[in-house]
Amino acid sequence: MCVHVIGMARDDLTIQHRGERVSATVVKEWLDPPQGRKGQLSHYRLEHRDGTRVPGPDMQTTSDLYDVGQVLTVIEDPEGELGPRPPGQADPTAELLGAGALALAALVAVGWTTWRGSDAAGRRDTRKMATREHKVRPEQEDKLREALRTCPSDHHGYIKLRPEDYPALSQHQAARVAWETGLRAEAWGNQGLWRFKETVVEEVPLD
Repeated sequence: MCVHVIGMARDDLTIQHRGERVSATVVKEWLDPPQGRKGQLSHYRLEHRDGTRVPGPDMQTTSDLYDVGQVLTVIEDPEGELGPRPPGQADPTAELLGAGALALAALVAVGWTTWRGSDAAGRRDTRKMATREHKVRPEQEDKLREALRTCPSDHHGYIKLRPEDYPALSQHQAARVAWETGLRAEAWGNQGLWRFKETVVEEVPLD
């Protein structure tokens, strides 16, 4: 739509730039054949006072404004590429404003559609992550229970485990699992590991 409206404005600018004002007489008028709800254009054939035809395609208007025999002032295209137009109809301001409004509406529509798409994609990703966590977390809790039951302790009595082996669990969640097995999670001096023992210096609070 923007391209169409800008094309109309370009034609108006062209005929204003190189057009000439002349007096012309309407020698023939007719309407487009009816096509459903589509508006009918009025067509006018114009001639100069000396009987020569005004160059270019016949003049068109969106409503029946003129009658045969009526004398008009129009802007004609000496090169005959564009049809004659009344001076007011050759003003491109309205078309340019309309094109700007359409362009703005198009940008808003594209932005809204993009936002809706990204928002919907974000919600889908969130649901997928939640579903995955819902499935994986119980498995890793069972894995942690097995490790706490079977892994040997160090010379201080701590069972040391790597957090990266349980990516679906936070330290607080791991502390709750350990508490269920009779152990406590150490919150102090772990150096990147999880340490578990029956009694600890500083206990990780349960999730």
